[in-house]
Amino acid sequence: MCCDKCKGMCGGLLLIFGILFLLRDLNVWNFWNIQAWTIIFVLAGCGMLCASRCPECKTEVKKKK
Repeated sequence: MCCDKCKGMCGGLLLIFGILFLLRDLNVWNFWNIQAWTIIFVLAGCGMLCASRCPECKTEVKKKK
């Protein structure tokens, strides 16, 4: 559904947030008090926003139709 550029950007964001939550779980860095579900919805929203504005993703969707 997404192009490689959008998949890479979403994967990078997922990795960054994953490392931050790992640091929080290990009590290395207590930076905020939010639930993991919030981050999942934020990342899903970022992915959908990227896919909706990316010309490469739009052409891939048209090819599949």
